Amino acid sequence: MAFNRPAPTPSFIPDEVTGETSGDKKPDTFAFGARKDDEPWEPWNPSAETVLPVRGRHRVSKQRGGGLARSSTVLGVGVIAAVGAGGMASAQTGKPPVSISIPDLPNVGSLISDDDEVPEGSSKALTAAGLTAADAEEGNADAGEALRSRIMLQAELQQDQVDREAQAAAEAAAAKKAATLAAKEQDAAKAKAAAAKEKKEQEAKAKAEAARLAELAKQFTLPTSSYTITSTFGQSGSLWSSGQHTGLDFAAPTGTPIKAVHSGTITEAGWNGSYGYRTVLTLDDGTEVWYAHQSSIGVSVGQKVNTGDVIGRVGATGNVTGAHLHLEVHTVGGSGIDPMAWLRGKGLNP
Repeated sequence: MAFNRPAPTPSFIPDEVTGETSGDKKPDTFAFGARKDDEPWEPWNPSAETVLPVRGRHRVSKQRGGGLARSSTVLGVGVIAAVGAGGMASAQTGKPPVSISIPDLPNVGSLISDDDEVPEGSSKALTAAGLTAADAEEGNADAGEALRSRIMLQAELQQDQVDREAQAAAEAAAAKKAATLAAKEQDAAKAKAAAAKEKKEQEAKAKAEAARLAELAKQFTLPTSSYTITSTFGQSGSLWSSGQHTGLDFAAPTGTPIKAVHSGTITEAGWNGSYGYRTVLTLDDGTEVWYAHQSSIGVSVGQKVNTGDVIGRVGATGNVTGAHLHLEVHTVGGSGIDPMAWLRGKGLNP
């Protein structure tokens, strides 16, 4: 420890009683009055042993507290920005949230010596810096814990928002999928119902047609019996003058009875060149049925006949190669049609 330099020797010594100097006896302004003893006067030289150290009350708690508060604020903003960026990244990229761990922040008060005194007039301790009324009500006693709580709360809120958005997206996708599936099922059900309806209608039509043909079959009959179909309508060949067959041939022995296929009137009966002996039966609707190559004719023109009446016999007259019945069907307009189809339309199956 450093010591003070010795005081210089005075040029005069004050009179102990009168305060006058010994030289010129002038009044000494530094006289202290009468002495209590006969000690000689000595100059005082201050030293470390004679001077007590002065304990200062210099405080830096405010400066240190302010610095810590500002550094805590910067730290909080950085952490909040990091947490916010992490939450935004999780929401945008769709990745699962990353759990974050924030170490306990030291209390501001722990950084100040317990020996330091709180400045006079201070309304609250440094450990309460940055606390809000809500934090105080929730029991957060220091700024570090309050900051940590707010950061964790913000992270939880961001995670909740991400979870809600993901749940909403999943629910929307599920609803869309369910609607698509329901639409497909509805279309399939409609198609199935339409197919069943169409099938039912077709069955009803077939049933009605069968009933109609059965009724017609009672009114129509085949032109002969014990026969074989040898030539059909439209068949090509040199045997026919037109190059195509114009009727349906029933090959049968000569003399086999020929019947009226339906009730009607005989409009022609006699020889007709290449047709040989031919009979024309005109039905009530105007349709003409020609019977050709007969060996004999059993009716006359104008005669009324009924279904199944014998009107002639199978023969081989005209342009033929063997005994058979050549049957032709002509509409009201006179054009020839397929006898096979016409007979089947009447419920018959040649």
